[in-house]
Amino acid sequence: MNYILDLNIEFEKLFFMVLLPLILTSLVAYFIGFERQKIGKAAGISSHMLVAFASAAIAIMQRLLYEYEIQTLGMQEVQTQRIIAQVLTGIGFIGAGVILKEKGSIKGITTATTIWSSAIIGLIFGSGFLVLGSVVGLFIVVFIFSRDLLRGFNPFKKEHIDEDLEDHL
Repeated sequence: MNYILDLNIEFEKLFFMVLLPLILTSLVAYFIGFERQKIGKAAGISSHMLVAFASAAIAIMQRLLYEYEIQTLGMQEVQTQRIIAQVLTGIGFIGAGVILKEKGSIKGITTATTIWSSAIIGLIFGSGFLVLGSVVGLFIVVFIFSRDLLRGFNPFKKEHIDEDLEDHL
């Protein structure tokens, strides 16, 4: 385990394996959470960033664990991808807690999916797929902001909650 605990990691590896994935994760998760917060949803910037950071950290840990098991222990078959499956299951429970049924309508589905998307973005960046994470993150952020603008709500201008804005998507 000394390999994992070794803090003498060269800066380039630290930057590309840890810092850059966390920086990119924070940018995407911030904008997803910003949109949710500006329209008055319970899960905003903090919730989305924490979910994304934790997911990225798990993915980074998985990469380091994979390297350790292959290089140090000489293992041939490493199945660290099970960690990602468990993250997705856990985030599903968090998302389910956001969904509410009131007076015959269901609310919170979009917020639940943005929480799940933040976890996915964290896992993608944390796994080292920086281009994929950037493209997927851009698509998600553009989609949620475009959706608001098409519905007549500008999340960059209004401070108050628009009561007519529903989570039906």
